[in-house]
Amino acid sequence: MQTNIAAHHDHDHHHDTNGNKLFGFWVYLMSDCVLFATLFATYAVLSSNSIAGPTGKDIFELPFVFAETMLLLLSSITFGFGIIAMKRNNVVGLKRWMLVTFALGLGFISMEVYEFHHLIKEGYGPQTSAFLSAFFTLVGTHGLHVTFGLIWLAVAYHQLSTKGLNDNMAMRFNCLSLFWHFLDIVWICVFTIVYLLGVM
Repeated sequence: MQTNIAAHHDHDHHHDTNGNKLFGFWVYLMSDCVLFATLFATYAVLSSNSIAGPTGKDIFELPFVFAETMLLLLSSITFGFGIIAMKRNNVVGLKRWMLVTFALGLGFISMEVYEFHHLIKEGYGPQTSAFLSAFFTLVGTHGLHVTFGLIWLAVAYHQLSTKGLNDNMAMRFNCLSLFWHFLDIVWICVFTIVYLLGVM
């Protein structure tokens, strides 16, 4: 009887701990919202300050950025499939979808690095104008977040392989899922405000 009570107490304590972690992660996401809102506001103010330098219409390659966007959106879908597999205790399925998600995310980052390198090589670096400074800061900050997400995903995948799927690992994947979907939403805003409006 006492053993059952102790086990029940431990179970409740574990749920409380996971609930606190999830709440803390939501607070972090809200602070990230403030960060990106500030960067978007800064970009909106500086986007027309290109001096005699290039504007978005001159340097943005919309088909390239659209392909980049599709990679990130697809990675959000595959992450969702992974979470579904996790809820079914299908570890093999979870690992498979996480590998696909990682590959898509890595493809997105590779394309972004190529775009930055190409712009700088053409003489359109962040020091060229206020517009380009705001552009590199906003898009680069998002790229750093995706890079951090890929590192987190790689670590979680390794822990899943060594420790197996338990409540703690499930919480980590749920938090990472929220983070990944959040980055997708931010990128949709970037694509719309920076690239689509930039070429008009």
